[in-house]
Amino acid sequence: MSIDRVMLLDEHTANRIAAGEVVERPASAVKELVENALDAGATRIKLQLEEGGRALIRIEDNGCGMSRNDAIMALQRHATSKIRTADDLFALSTLGFRGEALPSIASVSHFSLFTRAEADESGVHLTVHSGEIESIVETAMPCGTVILVEDLFYNTPARMKFLKSTAAELGRSVDIVGQLAVAHPDVSFQVLHRGQDALSTPGNGEALAPLAAVWGRETARKLIPIEFDSGDVTVRGFIATPEITRPGRSHELFFVNGRSIKNRVVSHALEDAFRALTPESRYPVAAIFITVPPNQVDVNVHPTKTEVKFIRDGEVHHAVSQAVKSALLKYGIVPTVQAAVPEIAFSGQTTHTSLPLFGVGHQRSGSMDANIWSQLGVERLEPNATQPKEEVDEPLRMPEAPRPFAELLREYQVLGQLQDTYIIAKTPAGIAVIDQHVAHERVIYERLTVSRNRNGMASQLLNPPVTITLERREALLLAEHTHSFKASGWEVEKFGGDSFVVRAIPASLSNKPYEQMLRDMVDELVNQSVTRRLLVQQDHVLITNACKMAVKAGDPLTIGEMTELLQQLSETENPYLCPHGRPIVVTIGLNDLEKLFKRA
Repeated sequence: MSIDRVMLLDEHTANRIAAGEVVERPASAVKELVENALDAGATRIKLQLEEGGRALIRIEDNGCGMSRNDAIMALQRHATSKIRTADDLFALSTLGFRGEALPSIASVSHFSLFTRAEADESGVHLTVHSGEIESIVETAMPCGTVILVEDLFYNTPARMKFLKSTAAELGRSVDIVGQLAVAHPDVSFQVLHRGQDALSTPGNGEALAPLAAVWGRETARKLIPIEFDSGDVTVRGFIATPEITRPGRSHELFFVNGRSIKNRVVSHALEDAFRALTPESRYPVAAIFITVPPNQVDVNVHPTKTEVKFIRDGEVHHAVSQAVKSALLKYGIVPTVQAAVPEIAFSGQTTHTSLPLFGVGHQRSGSMDANIWSQLGVERLEPNATQPKEEVDEPLRMPEAPRPFAELLREYQVLGQLQDTYIIAKTPAGIAVIDQHVAHERVIYERLTVSRNRNGMASQLLNPPVTITLERREALLLAEHTHSFKASGWEVEKFGGDSFVVRAIPASLSNKPYEQMLRDMVDELVNQSVTRRLLVQQDHVLITNACKMAVKAGDPLTIGEMTELLQQLSETENPYLCPHGRPIVVTIGLNDLEKLFKRA
């Protein structure tokens, strides 16, 4: 007789499994709780956090509240007031609908719920421990709901191991609330951490007000409205003029029917339209609101409800693209047409006015690093000595190991530069194409590493110092990593609020737009910590410094400068990859060329 192996999981275990899908970190709980408050019709939402949300998440709203029976039922899985049948999934007007958030959060925390419906004379207070309701008592309170989530993940220690620093977790929660605030300008939001204001919006209905709170007033002033209506698809929102761009996608916000979403179709439409008019390898700052009939979008794709699928994604792509292009053209951003034929200079001569390779008063004398490395206090790295090969006296010998790549680099003969981006060189075995930016980035990174490990980075004092104001997420990261920036030559101090005083910069950046470079570095590190889920460390700051200090794609170089760059690359420990892991050199062997020309 066979043995029955399939069994129904108990409610507690099922809730713990659901919590793993819905509640990944404090920000996940914050998102679900704030969305519930919005669905309850709240016009004021106050969020208090301790230790980035690990120790405490307290949310208070003035929404419609719940009756005693509804409050009890809301803590059961798949209990919801927002849908009744499966057909309702294609006519959603609320942010939540799964009925999993509250029981999932309550199963991995010490949970308290205070709520009162307007029709009731008193409210109800429920205490929940590990998903089990321990007490239900009557309480006096105004109409609305207050939820306390304490000691999140206390009973799932494995989940705790995946959490980042307090500042990183706080930043994620602030990002989530900021997105919801942008989608609901008529709602007042306040986020407090350790009693200090982390984010606040007025809730006065003005669309730019929450964007100013999230991105800063300086950026908000550069936003222009976008608008397009194709009948079924309506696109509204804002995009910054091309002088305000970002090195990553951290400032691309998308909303569908009031819901913050991620969607490749929409992202591609924005970036494609933006780049068609301003062909720059950076990303736009934009908040795009799309309205479509509920039956034309599926929001039931993922438990977090951030991914959606459109029934007619081509129409959505066209609407977003046209909205962006029309807005930029209307405000005078005119596309330019350039010759499509690339030029390669093989003569060693150039008609360009070459940019200084390091931006420190470099003279075109063939020695690229004399000025910058003297300012950095770094000695020129000497090539590694070649180890003598041992002779083996036997009939069968192992094949000789390839010559070190660094050694081969010294034999490269520069022929010219392709599109002011790639160095073309003749090699003993064929042809090499070198990405000048990533090659220079590797050189600078290793030089900075040596300098940091010896005497620290050389800095140049600013007189007078420069004051900058960042958005909240950026300010939190910079405040946590000022010591790492100092190790790379930046002397930055907190000035109050989201402002900082820059007292010194790396000496090598004295003739470069250092303020914009600092902003770009912070933004890139924020984007790295959020989208790549990496903990920002000192080495990440160093890598970002090297990237910003390196010669860029599009910078014309002389034959002497390119030759010197290859010489410096040959002296590095890792001439194969840049610090980000991108290849530096691509080679084409003579045998491959002969095959291509059918000579083989």
